[in-house]
Amino acid sequence: MLHYDSSTRPVNMPSTILRQKALPATSHVRRDAVSYCIVKSPVGRILLAGNARALTHLSFQDGRHPVDPDPQWTYSEKPFQRPIRQLNEYFSGKRKTFTIALAPQGTPFQQRVWQALRTIPYGRTLSYGQIAKAIGQPTAARAVGAANGQNPVSIIVPCHRVIGSNGKLVGYGGGLSIKDALLVHESTYHPRGPAPGHRPRSS
Repeated sequence: MLHYDSSTRPVNMPSTILRQKALPATSHVRRDAVSYCIVKSPVGRILLAGNARALTHLSFQDGRHPVDPDPQWTYSEKPFQRPIRQLNEYFSGKRKTFTIALAPQGTPFQQRVWQALRTIPYGRTLSYGQIAKAIGQPTAARAVGAANGQNPVSIIVPCHRVIGSNGKLVGYGGGLSIKDALLVHESTYHPRGPAPGHRPRSS
């Protein structure tokens, strides 16, 4: 389950969710204005950012590549109640797909890779080469790996479900320990267990 920082009061969410930090919010927010909040989860602090239309970032703030919020972004939890609820359901094993509007920014190639990632079923894994074939560029496994590492909306765009051709965990922006934790979590709630070739490092 997700938590806001425990140093401040809880919001009207499950008892395990507590605020991270409240910063002043503007009274009139444009639809393209970016808001963000930070929640604590079973895999560390998560930053959520986006505008009134869609989520643009889901970043592991305790991972290898945390997102530094732009000074023009406004801290507010209000726009993220739906993502937080669905992430809570995901971490409790009740949700296997997400119904959240996304607007990740990237090149056309990156967008194709990210779209392909969203077709990987919960609890299953594919290799970088398999993703390359899926987007019609079978020799682009290395480029797929690079695009995978640039995915700005982790978990919902499940880049953690992409593994090496030998079944090993390789390359993850949040760090291999988080990647492993997410795969272990999904294998726990998937009726068939982890995909062939992947053996979670944790129990």
